[in-house]
Amino acid sequence: MSPAVMIQGELFENARLEQAFNDAIRALVKNKPVPAIQASFYPYTGLSSTIRLRKGQVYARVSDILRNAPADVLYALACILIAKLYRLRVPARLQRVYRDHSLHPSVVIASESTRRQRGFKITTSPRGGTYDLDEVFDELNAQYFNGTLQKPVLSWGRKVARRLLGHHDHVHDAIVLNPALDRRRVPRFVLEYVLYHEMLHIKHKARVVSGRTVYHSREFRSEEKRFQRFGEAVNWLEGNATALRRRTGNTRTAVRSRASGTNSREKR
Repeated sequence: MSPAVMIQGELFENARLEQAFNDAIRALVKNKPVPAIQASFYPYTGLSSTIRLRKGQVYARVSDILRNAPADVLYALACILIAKLYRLRVPARLQRVYRDHSLHPSVVIASESTRRQRGFKITTSPRGGTYDLDEVFDELNAQYFNGTLQKPVLSWGRKVARRLLGHHDHVHDAIVLNPALDRRRVPRFVLEYVLYHEMLHIKHKARVVSGRTVYHSREFRSEEKRFQRFGEAVNWLEGNATALRRRTGNTRTAVRSRASGTNSREKR
């Protein structure tokens, strides 16, 4: 394809996107001057979109993964972003249109592929000052998974996080734990429990049920309770919540799966 044809195609796609935003702002913003809109597709790492108002003009960038999305999907996304900008309520129907498209297998696959190609995972080392994640993983893998789990990239985070004790990123095949756990005051079985939870995400993949991504299925929860000192670990986390909040935030949001960038609350 010649450069001229590519430029023409890009201009046409951006014009189609801008039309969606113009239609959305006219439908949502009442009794106010309609600002000029500049909308374009952008090569984000994943399925991201941004919008801002600057000097009376709206600037919107939409992931180029959605370049070939149907018109109703672009309109729904435009309404969601315009509503966010103007603090308006988005009709549930439009939220559903965009959510259903974003969770379609072809879009999920394209998003994950783009993350692998354009993004990267910042990791450090599995060996901490107190605990070695490689060693702990091998022990848990043998005890609970019969050694069947393939070891992902294991790493301590670069700095103490305010909210998360750990997360599993299936796109980059990595488990990263909060370095707040790499302290002598943290019992080894608590570290093991957090790592075991993230290992379960390798075995129990996230799936879409009724338009929602489920990260912690009934099977996941059942197997999580197989951890030998499950109750003790949960109680320790609850009992040390104040100390942990100073380093990691609320322990009720201690773990997270990054299958789609969605936070998943843990009920302790």
